[in-house]
Amino acid sequence: MSHLPPLRALEVFEAVGLCGGISQAAKRLGISAGAVSQQMKVLEDAVGLSLTVKEGQRLRLNAAGQRFHEGCTQAFERLRAAAAELERSKSANILYVSALPSLLSKWLAPLVADWQQEYPDLSVYLDGTHTEPSQADANGVDFRISYGEGIQDDQHTIELFRDCVVPACSPELLASSEAPGDIGKLLDYPLITIDWRPKFDSPPSWQEWFADNGVADAQVSNSRIFSLSGMAIQAAIEGQGVVLAQYSMIRKDLEEGRLIIPIQRAMPMPASYHLSWNPNHFHRAQCRVFHRWLIARGRDQQHVTDAVLA
Repeated sequence: MSHLPPLRALEVFEAVGLCGGISQAAKRLGISAGAVSQQMKVLEDAVGLSLTVKEGQRLRLNAAGQRFHEGCTQAFERLRAAAAELERSKSANILYVSALPSLLSKWLAPLVADWQQEYPDLSVYLDGTHTEPSQADANGVDFRISYGEGIQDDQHTIELFRDCVVPACSPELLASSEAPGDIGKLLDYPLITIDWRPKFDSPPSWQEWFADNGVADAQVSNSRIFSLSGMAIQAAIEGQGVVLAQYSMIRKDLEEGRLIIPIQRAMPMPASYHLSWNPNHFHRAQCRVFHRWLIARGRDQQHVTDAVLA
C-alpha cells in the first residue's frame, strides 16, 4: 500500500478499537452505527485486509487489527498533542514547561504557583512526562527539565542542580514506637524503595545508604517499591514506611510537618537535573524572565542540597 487510507476511516477505526464495538464508537463520535460500519468497510477495502472478527452481536479487532490499532492510536495521540500545542501557541501569554512528573509535582509546581502571583496575566502549562521532547516536537515546548549524565550540555542546556536523598517518614510512624537511636534500627521499620530503572539510574538504594553509613550487608525486607518518587513520598506521608527521598521533593512536606527526617544522613544523587530551553521562543519576554527565575531557583536548591550534605 503506497498511500494512506482515508483519514476519516482511520479515525473511526481508532474509536472502534478504543470502545470495543460499533455502537459504542458511534456514541463516542456522535454519528450513526451505520456510518461507523461504512467507514470500517472503507478502511478494510483500502488496506486489503480484514481487521475485525464478529463474536455474537459484538465486533472486536482481530490480531492484525490490534497491531494496526496500536500504531493508529499512537499517531492520533501525536496529532492531538500537536493540535493542542498549536492552540497554546496562539496565546502570547502562555509558557509551556515540560518536566519529569515527580519533580514537577513536588518541586516545580509549588514554586511556579508563587512566581505566578507576580504575573497574574500569564498562564503556565505544566506537562509532567518522562518522554523527552524530540527536535520535531520541541516547537511547542518552551522549557524542559531532564535528568541524567548523558544530557548534552550545549548553549541551550544548563545544569539546574544535583539533589541528595535523606530518610523521611510521617511523624505518626515514630509516634507509635521508639525513635531509632542508631542507623541500624531503621531496618526495623517498613522501608519504601524508589526504582526508576530502566529509564534512568535510580536514586541511591537503601543498601547503598546503609553501607555508606557503616551498616554493611543490610538486609532490607518488607520493602514496597515505587517507580515514581512522588508516589513513594505520598506513601511515607500516609505512614506506610520510611522512604529514601530526594530532599528537593520533600522540603515543603518537612516545613509543613507532614514528614520528618528520623536520622540526618544524606547521600548525593548519581546525576543532575538539567534545564533546556527552546531558542526559537527566547524572543518572548516571559521566556527570558522565567529562564532567569528558574535558574535562580535551581541555584537556591543547590545551596540547600550542599548544606544538607554537609
